[in-house]
Amino acid sequence: MDCEPEELQFLGVVGIYQEAAKILAGWRRLFVKIAGALVLPLSILFFAHIAISHRLFSTIDSDESALDDAPPGSTSESSALQRVVSDWSAFLLFKGFYLVALLVLALLSTAAVVYSVASIYTARGDLAFRKVLTVVPRVWRRLMVTFLWAFLILLALNSATIALLVFILLMGGNSSAGPVLAILVVIPLYLVALVYVSVVWHLASVVSVLEDARGLEAMRRSRRLIQGKLLKASVIFVKLNLCFGLVEWAFRVLLVRGSGRGTGLSLVLGLLLLLLLCLVILFALAVQTVIYFVCKSYHHESIDKSNLADHLEAYLGEYVPLKSQDVQMEQLHV
Repeated sequence: MDCEPEELQFLGVVGIYQEAAKILAGWRRLFVKIAGALVLPLSILFFAHIAISHRLFSTIDSDESALDDAPPGSTSESSALQRVVSDWSAFLLFKGFYLVALLVLALLSTAAVVYSVASIYTARGDLAFRKVLTVVPRVWRRLMVTFLWAFLILLALNSATIALLVFILLMGGNSSAGPVLAILVVIPLYLVALVYVSVVWHLASVVSVLEDARGLEAMRRSRRLIQGKLLKASVIFVKLNLCFGLVEWAFRVLLVRGSGRGTGLSLVLGLLLLLLLCLVILFALAVQTVIYFVCKSYHHESIDKSNLADHLEAYLGEYVPLKSQDVQMEQLHV
């Protein structure tokens, strides 16, 4: 990184973007290989899920329409019912495979990028793609524990919100006060809480790789780190997710639902959107690692680069977590 550790706290949203871009550009050969091995398959999987799900739902709609039109008790009704059951079984199996594969590739990509950016921060000149691939399978297990805790927290948040909305609507009866309260109060509060938990979770993923913490402990550590930089991190999170959503929307509109384009044009559009999605994911992972160092600097904590290098090097052998006194930053008096 070009900035000194104590200067990172002064980076704004644009400064964080620039710092992440400099890292990716300065080590483009490494990150191109990481993108090709992990981020590209993740992006292909995501687009394939959209296209296949659209095709499966079209088939389900067609078979359900045939089931509705079939005379009761007829052979055609029985045949249509079998097709509907088969369609839903295929969809659920595909969805299960997709979620498992998505989780594995997302965690592996996160581990690779976070490890690489942190290694660059320690000014290690021997960082190579082969070394990153050696480390990733050992790091992603820690990320899995953190993900499971984040998933449980998000599940609790969603369940509580749904229960509250149902309660408000039932208590409101035919009155318009219930829907108004839900739209103006509950849903905005839910969105704020969702962004907060997501920001804490993404930072906790970095903490899980770079510190002796995982799971709920990493979430708590992330929550303390993000204090003072929550608004900035939330703005970055929302912007990057908007970019991700725009790429997804373009793929759905131009390729999945679009028609009348030649095969060549569709192929070019698909490749461009695939490249764009890879860049968005790779850039977002680099940004969340930079935010980690910015938060450390904001709290006047400075990582000893030699200790961090030792911590990262430990992944190459049998993993031995650093003790808290080795990993945690010493206070800087300014």
